[in-house]
Amino acid sequence: MKLSPNFYRDRVCLNVLAGSHQNAKDIYAAAESFVVVGVLSKNYPDLESAIADMKIYAQETDNALSVGLGAGDPNQSMMVSLISKEVQPQHVNQVFTGAPISRALLGQNETFVNALISPSGTIGMVKISTGPLSSQSPDGIVPIETAIMMLKDMGADSVKFFNMQGLTYIEEYKAIAKACAKFDFSLEPTGGIDLDNFAEILQIALDAGVKKIIPHIYSSIIDKDSGNTRPDDVRQLLQMVKQAVN
Repeated sequence: MKLSPNFYRDRVCLNVLAGSHQNAKDIYAAAESFVVVGVLSKNYPDLESAIADMKIYAQETDNALSVGLGAGDPNQSMMVSLISKEVQPQHVNQVFTGAPISRALLGQNETFVNALISPSGTIGMVKISTGPLSSQSPDGIVPIETAIMMLKDMGADSVKFFNMQGLTYIEEYKAIAKACAKFDFSLEPTGGIDLDNFAEILQIALDAGVKKIIPHIYSSIIDKDSGNTRPDDVRQLLQMVKQAVN
């Protein structure tokens, strides 16, 4: 597979959504390749059309493609795995129980696979019951260390903390960041991140010593009329990243 030039080398990589092929190219240029471009499996009527279209996105962004669920929808988990098997993207979004399936179907360890964990209401504890069936069951809440070690067992690379609701669960997020740093795992804060709170959320992870941070910034930087992510906002985010890491 082809890796985008900055993905593994650098500590921070943006994750933003593309509304079209041209928007994906504009985003990639605006972020100076420090980005994975999210395309949601939920937006396609079937597997075949998703695979065909995502292959185009991959070609147009040096494979800086992030195959997404769609608002963390657990029912998209298997579709994401099947798309990823064929497309071999750089980044895959999964629910907690979907990560090992994606890793197995990918057939390699280069693609970056995350796994969705959710706030529990208790600092140091996270909800891992985010799969198609487990999300409909009583909450499965475990220590963050346990969640990380389970994900390492399953071949995942990072935790995707969703839905953060901006700064609502910031104390839980701080504990997760410390654990990711301690146990050499990557972190993807997601949900309600915007141009106003991005710097604070990023800085917390940097200060904790997290080795790889992939903040997801979605609806807040999408033009509601076109459905496209605003390249100027991506440039602004990149400048904040450069200021934070330098």
